[in-house]
Amino acid sequence: MTPVVSVKELMRDMIDPASDYVFDSIGTIVTKGQRREITPKTDADWDRIRIGGVMLAEGAYLLKVPRPFAPPGDENNSAGPDAEELSPAQIKAKLEHDPVLWNAKIEALRNVGREVLDIVKRRDVNELWDASDNLDQACENCHLEFWYPGELEYLRKLDRHLDQLYGSQRPSRTEKFGMSPK
Repeated sequence: MTPVVSVKELMRDMIDPASDYVFDSIGTIVTKGQRREITPKTDADWDRIRIGGVMLAEGAYLLKVPRPFAPPGDENNSAGPDAEELSPAQIKAKLEHDPVLWNAKIEALRNVGREVLDIVKRRDVNELWDASDNLDQACENCHLEFWYPGELEYLRKLDRHLDQLYGSQRPSRTEKFGMSPK
């Protein structure tokens, strides 16, 4: 297989739009004290989510096809000592050093696509919330490893700092301060 676009372009033009079909399918909007729930209601709504699931499940495997990480001349925001992003060469070196990690991130994304397809078959609105969270985690976990890993170290420092400040009183990631589970 010969790729047509770089990883960056594949993400921008296929994977990211596919994820938006999932992310945009469910939500809550609160404005001026009014609350509006966004959920799929029509066959067309569910079709869009299915299309997103297919694009994620199948498109993720296109990331396994060796290809450049960015178009020629695109170095991301990777210049300078405190660069925000890894350069395409750094990403390639990281992949070559640990291809198992790269493939695990691809499988995580693919699994979310498959999860979405299963949810669409059952038209389970409640599980779309979990799928959206799972998709966000799959994307961010890969980005933290292969795109902007400086943030991963920042998050680790933040976790250590919170542990020092709050110790055993620190809430889990799924609960808020002052909100103990019942």
